[in-house]
Amino acid sequence: MAMRRILMTSLLLAGWGITAEAAPAQDALLPASVIFATSTGYWEDDGNAPDVERVPTGAESVANPEGKAAQRHGYYKLYAVRQPDRTSKVYLQQVAQTETGPAVASTIELQEFSDLKPYVTDIRPENSNGIIKEPGLFATVYLKTDPAAEPDGWTVLIDEFGDITVEKATN
Repeated sequence: MAMRRILMTSLLLAGWGITAEAAPAQDALLPASVIFATSTGYWEDDGNAPDVERVPTGAESVANPEGKAAQRHGYYKLYAVRQPDRTSKVYLQQVAQTETGPAVASTIELQEFSDLKPYVTDIRPENSNGIIKEPGLFATVYLKTDPAAEPDGWTVLIDEFGDITVEKATN
């Protein structure tokens, strides 16, 4: 009996050693250039509404392939991507909740940030309670336009109609 336990324990430990290895770097889920990200806000539509405006070419579509309007809903994701010159670009994604899991409905670059060529230092949602059940988004992007300066807060607001506003925080 003791010999059987030792054999089973050895097999178990040997199996764990195989599965406990680190995943190769090329299999990373999130690229190293994504430096900050937050998922927040809520959106819904009847399936006929356009995705977030200013969508660049190549955005994935989660439209119903049969052409039937179906209620859609999801959340927003706001993230910063570091560029080779150490500045950042900020993107907004509309993520749909589908039967098979989350799917990107649209991705846009927020040109207001790209024009500043900022050094993004943080992105924060309005609160940390998770996805809200009211339409819209409110998040703050902290950035510097000079690496030696103190960061400024910029708000990203999406109202219940889907209109996007990006402006320097006033408080």
